[in-house]
Amino acid sequence: MISQLSWKVGGQQGEGIESTGEIFSTTLNRMGYYLYSYRHFSSRIKGGHTNNNIRISTKEVRSISDHTNILVAFDQETIDINAAELVDNGVILADEKFNPEVDESLNVQLISVPFTEIANEHGSKLMKNMVAVGASAGLMHLDIDKFKDMIYTMFARKGEEIVNNNIDALKDGFNYIQERLNAIEGDFELEKVNERESLYLIGNDAIGFGALNAGVRFMAAYPITPASDIMEYMIEHLPKVDGTVIQTEDEISAVTMAIGSNYAGARSFTSSSGPGLSLMMESIGLSGMTETPLVIVDTMRGGPSTGLPTKQEQSDLMQMIYGTHGEVPKIILAPADVEDAFYLTTEAFNLADKYQVPVILLSDLQMSLGKQSANPFDLSKVEIDRGQIITEDIENDGAYFERFKPTESGISDRPLPGVKGGIHHVTGVEHNPNGTPNESAVNRKEQMDKRMRKVKELSIDTPFKVNGEEESDLLVISFLSGNGAVDEAVERVGDNITTIHMRQLFPVPIEALRPYLDGAKKVLVVEQNYTGQLFNVLKMNYHDHNKMESFGKYDGTPLKPMEIERHIKQFM
Repeated sequence: MISQLSWKVGGQQGEGIESTGEIFSTTLNRMGYYLYSYRHFSSRIKGGHTNNNIRISTKEVRSISDHTNILVAFDQETIDINAAELVDNGVILADEKFNPEVDESLNVQLISVPFTEIANEHGSKLMKNMVAVGASAGLMHLDIDKFKDMIYTMFARKGEEIVNNNIDALKDGFNYIQERLNAIEGDFELEKVNERESLYLIGNDAIGFGALNAGVRFMAAYPITPASDIMEYMIEHLPKVDGTVIQTEDEISAVTMAIGSNYAGARSFTSSSGPGLSLMMESIGLSGMTETPLVIVDTMRGGPSTGLPTKQEQSDLMQMIYGTHGEVPKIILAPADVEDAFYLTTEAFNLADKYQVPVILLSDLQMSLGKQSANPFDLSKVEIDRGQIITEDIENDGAYFERFKPTESGISDRPLPGVKGGIHHVTGVEHNPNGTPNESAVNRKEQMDKRMRKVKELSIDTPFKVNGEEESDLLVISFLSGNGAVDEAVERVGDNITTIHMRQLFPVPIEALRPYLDGAKKVLVVEQNYTGQLFNVLKMNYHDHNKMESFGKYDGTPLKPMEIERHIKQFM
């Protein structure tokens, strides 16, 4: 028996690849296995090769696998594109219908299975997905009865006949492979695990859940890959707490609606991806200038322009830090993993309220759409902090309230609209303490100093997650979905290596980082862009550039542990 393997199903987009992977992986998660998945899909609505890669393990996994053990192919293109990733003696379960072939130079086992023929016997070729799941379960010696609950969940509303037909298709696929196991070389039987309480979700759902938990009551957004799932999650769940979601005509409307709603006192946010964030830049400045709390989720994808809308990249960091004209204080965060996405989302809303600034929560396509096992969220860890908000009447002599009064912290009291005595002027023009436009040099300097003081030396409670010591032969720094691949690579190399997974990207928490940077003989920054954006941001804040090196990947695919492992060995 083995402790882990990688399973991949591929075919044409619209052919049910996603649902096949969903049935298979959700059942395995319920059985107690740890999963980490990656969806490769085309930017086309229908057609084009797509696949769903799922890593299954008896212990926690936070990265895709270097290789594939089992490939399920619904067409020849899936074999042509993916067979080279298979381990020696890996298995291809291919639909007999298309007369599958494989390059003879590859040391793999091609097994033709009558997916479509069996499915038609049960009423519809659509059930070839269920036959494939059954065949995979047979190869891996899984308990076929465990898949029945999932089938009931998915098809019960379609009637008992549909449910039974799918179960029969599943069993036939299972039996077909079981009867031929003696002819298959290698061990594909997974070690048994105990059932456990576990979530299985994408990062976008964790972010949506985190927003709900933070008390969000309004979201405005425009659909864009890979952020749209956040809006879809909120459309499904926000009405349950009397909240509202508006799909706007563009991203400019979305962000300005979120600003207006936050100004009125309702926790609100928007989400988008790189092109949408470009449109929001002027409004991010408005949030900073009016000191109105704002949370924006940016799910990064391949750019520029339309670029690679369905592929992995981490290339918006510089835009998020420096994209706005002029200078406003802002905070940029990045979850360490999908579980952290829930907690850091809630924290983002607290920070926006506390410092009255725009907060950008970065994600990337792999974290946003890759489905992963996660521990159940602990709601007791979450506290809501609305900052210096005023909801009670204010006693004054009828003069305008000094909403932008300079303070030592740079943060001023924020009365909500309707509070007696809290009236003030609000404008994007430079203004004096009560909000009246004022462009004098003295006032300008005073208000700029006030705003920028808010985040000048800001460091959140846990600006990064660290594994290792301050003194190290090598310090590896990464963020977002690259963290899991880095951890696995470092574990393989061993030696005296420390890893840091950044949670606060801006302002750069340089004083917290300094002991680890000073204590490392070498520093490697791992990220997914061409120019080394995080690497350059760190260089701008740390003096010893000679010991720092960047490792970047920008081909649209997620990082693999072996890629980082290879580079670490060369660098050390």
